[in-house]
Order: sequence, then structure tokens, then C-alpha cells
Amino acid sequence: MDLEDNAMGLTHEQTDKILQFQDLTGIEDMSICRDVLQRHQWDLEVAIQEQLNIREGRPSVFATEARAPPVVHDHIAQQVFTDEPPEGPGGVRGLFRYVVNLVVSVCYSTITSVLNLLLSFVRNDDRRLVTDPLGDVMGFINNYTSRFNPHPVFYQGTYAQALNDAKNELRFLVVYLHSESASETQNFCRTTLADPEVIQYINTHALFWGCSVESGEGWRVAQSVGGRRYPLLCVVCVREHRMTVVARSEGACSPHQLLQRLRRVVTDNEPHLAAARADRVEREVTARLRAAQDEAYAESLAADQEKERRRAADRAARELREHQDLQRRQQEERHKLDLVAARQAMASRLSPEPAAGSGTVVLLIRLPGGERLTRRFTLTHTTQDLYDFVFSHPQSPEEFEITTNFPKRILARGADSLMDVGLKDRDVLFVNDVNA
Repeated sequence: MDLEDNAMGLTHEQTDKILQFQDLTGIEDMSICRDVLQRHQWDLEVAIQEQLNIREGRPSVFATEARAPPVVHDHIAQQVFTDEPPEGPGGVRGLFRYVVNLVVSVCYSTITSVLNLLLSFVRNDDRRLVTDPLGDVMGFINNYTSRFNPHPVFYQGTYAQALNDAKNELRFLVVYLHSESASETQNFCRTTLADPEVIQYINTHALFWGCSVESGEGWRVAQSVGGRRYPLLCVVCVREHRMTVVARSEGACSPHQLLQRLRRVVTDNEPHLAAARADRVEREVTARLRAAQDEAYAESLAADQEKERRRAADRAARELREHQDLQRRQQEERHKLDLVAARQAMASRLSPEPAAGSGTVVLLIRLPGGERLTRRFTLTHTTQDLYDFVFSHPQSPEEFEITTNFPKRILARGADSLMDVGLKDRDVLFVNDVNA
């Protein structure tokens, strides 16, 4: 089972749902169960309810579309059964009779279609006006049920809905067209369609749709399938991706005959439904692989985009840092030039160093870098003059304070004279960088 699951592309959870679906619905074919669950997004409860609705004749959610899918009427490939079936092509007379009946059937269908088209221009037929197809169907079902019981479960929807459900469910659709004017109708309904084996076979293998040809919906379908005798049964199924009328049974027949015909039609056409199911599985696997590839591509693309976004962000941050560094260096360079110019301007404004003599002091000034300066000042020079002299030296800090050696105190910048602050000859002063 695991190898089969892997081949079908099923997960363990999906396999469990298929097994539960089989147990609850009695459908043995795994491909059918998978197809039903797949169309319901693997919702087990909804899928089971849908199958119960169909078995009770109620349209599925997929049958809401009012427009019927195109139906192919291949009169050559179509199997046609009557109550007096022609002999097969055994012998010359049998072959001749078979060919003649085939040609007559094709010609009759063609001529009937042409005549109906021509007559539609010159006569008014109220049945051509299909105003309430669902009402026509439900009216027929109610009338039929009140007169003939039991019978196969009628599909309680329009012909278009029945076709859509049969196409989506990949099931056979048996179409029954009822005519009150046909002499064989009463006996056919009481015996053949009421037979338990016929009922069980139709309910198990197909959807069963019926309508009276006296109503607009029934008449329209009758014109479409082109039957010659009533009661008329048609079998429709998917064949080569199209809904096709694959068989037609005209006139009354016994339950045994009808079962033989239905079994033959189902056996001949089941491979087409199996191929359609396999095609759906293949398309689902392909779509899932494509979705996985798209998801992986989207994830890879998102990862690449994220990498590119990060690279772009790193590049922008690096460029910003470089720009800021450049601005800072340029600002520092301008500041240095401004500082040099300010020192030079200060040096040019300093008064000349006084000559030695009374009223002067020599001060020893030590810079933070270890440089020593010696300068003679008059006692009337102010502390501002002292600060200006230190500032004019290239090695002095940009912002500083001057302190005495002992006792240690800060000489404030201002208009106080050197005498007022108590400086004496040969005093040692220290320059301290306030930003250090």
C-alpha cells in the first residue's frame, strides 16, 4: 500500500481519508475515491455528504452551473439497441442488414435534425420554450413516483446539472425520456425500471436523470439525442475529454435485456473513465509539483532578495560611514588650519618680551607634552596675557588651564596682574589640557 501511495503521490493522511471514504461509501475503486476527495480539497466530511446527496438524487455543489457541457453525438460509434436488435455481421445477409440499419439510423437522425430546424421556422411548439427546466424535471419525478414504484433514484436537477455532475464525478449518466403516447411506456415503467436488479445496477454505476418529452426540458433533450422510439434510454459519459452519448436503447425491453445492455456499455466505456481519472491524477501531481517548484522558487527568490537587501543596506551604511569619516576629517583639517591661523594671529598680537630689570619676572611653563617654555613678563601683565602667550605656541592644547606648582592652584584667565596673583621670578607653571 505504501508503494502504491507513493506512486499516486499520496500522503499518509490522504491514504487514511481514502480508506475511511471507502468504508463509509462502499466505493471500492481507489482512483474514484481519490478523485472525489481531491475535488473537495480532501475534506472527508464534505466529500461523504456530497456522495450521499448524489445517491439521493440531489445535485452536487459542482452542478450549480446552469450551462451544460457540450455533448458529442457520434451516431457511427454509438451503440444503438432496440427491442428487435439487428443481427450481427454474420454471413452476407447479416452484414447487409447491419449496414442497412446503420445507414438508415444515421440518415434518419440527420434528416430529423434538418426537418426539425426547418419546421421550427414555420410552426410554434410550446415545448420549445424551456422556461422552467427544474420545474419540468421535478414535476415529472413527482408524477412518475406517484404512479410507478419502485424505480432508480432520479437526479433532482436539470439536464445541464446532471451533465456537469456526471462530468465532474466521472460517472455514467443514464438519461430516460418518457412519452405517455408510446404504447410500450406503461409496461416498461412497471416491469423493467421497477426490477430490483436494474434499480441496484443503475444506482450503483450511474446517475439517473429522467423527464417527459411532453415538457420543454424533456423535448429539448429528446431533440438533442435524436431518438426514434420511446421509451428511450441514453448513456452519456466522458470519452476523450468530452461528454459523449455512447449508447441508446429505443423502445421497451425486458429487465434482463436492459441489464445486458447496460453492462456491455459500462464495460466498453469504463476504460475511458479510468483514463480520465488517471489524467486527473497526473494533472494533480503535475500541479502539486509545479506548486512546490513555484514555492521553492519564491523562497529562493525571497532569500536572494533578502541577501541583496542586506548587501545594499551594508553598502549604504558603509558609504554613509565613509562619507561621515570624510566630512569629519575635512572638518578636523579645517579646524587645524583655523587653529594654526588663530595661533599665528595671537602670536602677532603679543607685546614684545620686556628686557630684564626690576618689575619683571621670568616664568617657566611646562606643556602637557613635556615641552618647556621660558618667557619674561612684567608684573603688570595680566593672566590673560599669560594665557595668550601659551596659546600662541604650536604645541599648546587648544583648551587648557594654568596651575602653579606649590601650593597648587589654578590661575584664572582674566585682568588680574601677575603681581596680584602672587607670581614671582622663576616660578614654574603647568599647562593642563582640559579635554585630555
